[in-house]
Amino acid sequence: MVSRSGELNGSLILGIAQDDFLCYALRQSTQFEFDSLQTKNQGKAMQNRQQIGWKAISKTGVVAAGGAKAVAAGIEILEAGGNAADAAAGTILALNVTDHGACSIGGEVPLLIFDAEKQEVKSLSGQGRAPLSQAATDWYMENGIPNWDIKMAPVPSVVDLCTTTLKLYGTMTFEEIVAPTLALLDAGRTEWHPDLAITLRRMIDEERKTSGSREQKVQAASDRFYGRNGVHSDIADELESFYIENGGFLRKKDLAAHITLIEDPVTVDYRGYTVCKCGPWTQGPYLCQALRLLEGFDLKEMGHFSADYVHVVTEALKLAMADRDEYYADPEFVDVPMAKLLSDGYTDIRRPLIDMKMASQEAQPGDVENMKPLKAGGVFRPDVGGTTTCVVADRWGNVVSATPSANVYHAGGTGTTGVSYGNRLRSLNTTPGHPNCIEPGKRPRITLTPTLVLKDGAPILAISVAGGDLQDQATMNLLLNFVEFGMQPEDAVTAPRFATAHHQDSFDPNPNRVQTFGQAGSLTINDSVSENVREELGSRGHQLKAQAGAIAAPSMLYVDKDSGMFYAAGDPAAGRHAAGLDEK
Repeated sequence: MVSRSGELNGSLILGIAQDDFLCYALRQSTQFEFDSLQTKNQGKAMQNRQQIGWKAISKTGVVAAGGAKAVAAGIEILEAGGNAADAAAGTILALNVTDHGACSIGGEVPLLIFDAEKQEVKSLSGQGRAPLSQAATDWYMENGIPNWDIKMAPVPSVVDLCTTTLKLYGTMTFEEIVAPTLALLDAGRTEWHPDLAITLRRMIDEERKTSGSREQKVQAASDRFYGRNGVHSDIADELESFYIENGGFLRKKDLAAHITLIEDPVTVDYRGYTVCKCGPWTQGPYLCQALRLLEGFDLKEMGHFSADYVHVVTEALKLAMADRDEYYADPEFVDVPMAKLLSDGYTDIRRPLIDMKMASQEAQPGDVENMKPLKAGGVFRPDVGGTTTCVVADRWGNVVSATPSANVYHAGGTGTTGVSYGNRLRSLNTTPGHPNCIEPGKRPRITLTPTLVLKDGAPILAISVAGGDLQDQATMNLLLNFVEFGMQPEDAVTAPRFATAHHQDSFDPNPNRVQTFGQAGSLTINDSVSENVREELGSRGHQLKAQAGAIAAPSMLYVDKDSGMFYAAGDPAAGRHAAGLDEK
């Protein structure tokens, strides 16, 4: 564990009037904590840290994520003795500074974790909900879910996701894992940086003055943010004031009601690997559906980036995404027929819809309730927006994959708190009777979709991708690069990729779903793929676009059980970074 600084005298904590003094004192103290992370065993531990680049190899711990300084935050926490949960929480918080715009403290971050002690994977639902007010829902149904407006924001969920991860799976205090983020904020020059630093230091204050176990103290820090369980509600008060002032519907009761659900992942077995995804409140399970369809084809025999390979994977993704938008939604509100969607029977009747000679020009959701291959409805369009990535592994066998986001459309933070807001309520819609139609307290069906893959019950891959509706399409590219063609992360993340816009725009809440349709048969593919392959795909009816730059932004890590080595990489063309620790 890292060293701890002295406690602030409780008599100095006099309330809001003392904020200037309090935050100055906390600033000095938390800076000391950050310095402790950097200087503990200096001359020994510091020699174990690798230079941050886009790929890393280590036996003791790796982090791959967006901004380099966020990767550094995670590495410092691992170096100080923290585990993957500690480092993931610290990296996520730092990403909200380094990658602000792509993610935000007021945004969201679904997370998958393999717990080495319990030998199990759990999904943590770091996704905020719609306002609890029925009047708010009635307004949305009448007026739509706006863009560029506070009304598009769900309840902020990142703070509780990080503290829940820390409380249930970590070993450190909130003060310790947030220290690198505070150092970034204190060194920053953006107007909202000092405001967010004050907010985080209020949480530290609550943790310090709470008696009890580490877990109780971490919980108190989270309660200070959300104004629940009888703690000081100053942060929630200021957030509510901002919401009201700017015409939003969120209130203190929405903040106080927020919790991070711990759920079992959705899983499928593919070629001897167990692929784990978050539930149908994300788009993640459609990757599982597509993999089931692809089981019936010999992809390795087709050859990597042959016309047949690109074609069949694209067609499987189209079918799976059609079901995504026909059925997926918050399972607390809708009975999502997930078991049937992944069943042998349903897969078998859907697979023949893939025509190896011709690209589909239609959206084709199936009729899972009646076990028929086709159901009318569902027309789709591509996505835009901001997201970042985070994968972490530690020496004890814990592995985390998380996908922080917010789609921050406004400069700076929310009022006095420095807490930005995002647009995820636009991933709901206002179509009466649709599974993903907005309701009070409902989670939107989001694009954020981390991935963990197990082999013989142990983690072997973690993948996180930024890119909205592209996320699981890029994940499919990377997963097949590894499983079918034996690529290590540094090769997998830099290999060509492809994706289709033949799907619903996950950020278009238009009640007329037909109007959210994108380009039928579209296929974007990197221009490094041979011209002969591209011409053949075009002849099959794919509406081809060759792209020079990165298609989505992936980070990936591989655990080699034979050697005990971790291999991590992030696509350098997409601004991803990675680092590891050398063996001590």
